[in-house]
Amino acid sequence: MTAALVVLSGCATVAASPAPSASAAVTVENCGRQVTVPAPPSRAITMEQNATEILLSLGLGDRMAGTSYQTDTVSPELKSAYDAVPVLAKLYPSREKVLETRPDFVYSTFASAYAPDAAGPRAGLGELGIPAYLSRFACETSPADFGFDGLFAEIEQVATLFGVRERGAELVAGQRAKLAGLRKHEGTSLLWYYSGTSTPYVAGPGGVPAAISSELGLRNVYEDAGQTWPAGSWEQIAARNPAWIVVADLTRGGDGDSARSKVDFLRSNPVTAKLDAVKAGRFITVPGSSLDPSVRSVGALTTVSEGLR
Repeated sequence: MTAALVVLSGCATVAASPAPSASAAVTVENCGRQVTVPAPPSRAITMEQNATEILLSLGLGDRMAGTSYQTDTVSPELKSAYDAVPVLAKLYPSREKVLETRPDFVYSTFASAYAPDAAGPRAGLGELGIPAYLSRFACETSPADFGFDGLFAEIEQVATLFGVRERGAELVAGQRAKLAGLRKHEGTSLLWYYSGTSTPYVAGPGGVPAAISSELGLRNVYEDAGQTWPAGSWEQIAARNPAWIVVADLTRGGDGDSARSKVDFLRSNPVTAKLDAVKAGRFITVPGSSLDPSVRSVGALTTVSEGLR
């Protein structure tokens, strides 16, 4: 399969990725471990959709031996490339399935992918000669707060490991272009409503919503929470009375997952129906997957910026 690089933040495409060739080993520091690839990977496995879409956006679909854990509809620009990659499991593949696939690189954006009942610890994979990479935002100890510069650095580091450094630079340039010149909305308050109706789960500090809020000068009404994704309460939310509500559209089918179910609940619940944002219909919908670090995160930022107009 020939995969083109897709710059999700723009319209440009470039030629397919060059075939991997023998070269000097590349070693990077990754979440407290040294990750070394002796040559550009040609049988990579991605453990979640966000990691998958980063590799596909770098034009590396033809270097992938498997993907797993699809959480959202695949971006239209990437669908044909995604469809050509074997799906190893609906959720995480087992360690046995991972080893059976004979990968030369494993990439995950969540530490849970390296649990014993999934791919197994990164150290164990490393002992078998399988480099195992983990997003800096999910390190087992001291994960980094999300920031767009950190996301871009991760994309460029992954591109370097695969020997397509210029692809990483081009993808990042396209994403940075979307950040340039965005209108600030200083002091405008908003609630990031992720899931749940009986107990609402919302965005606090440290994650993608916090970075978007900072970029746009917004005030997240849960910026004082002690967790990145705290459990809120409707009484608290009513007291904080956000001017806007960003609703995450999740496809997993649980209580208050879809954007429509969230909006319907907010309008029917006597406590939230009185919120200024609800009465005025000031809702902005973003894909749930875009609120995890990924190539979609810049898209969420631009969606919020445009919605606030």
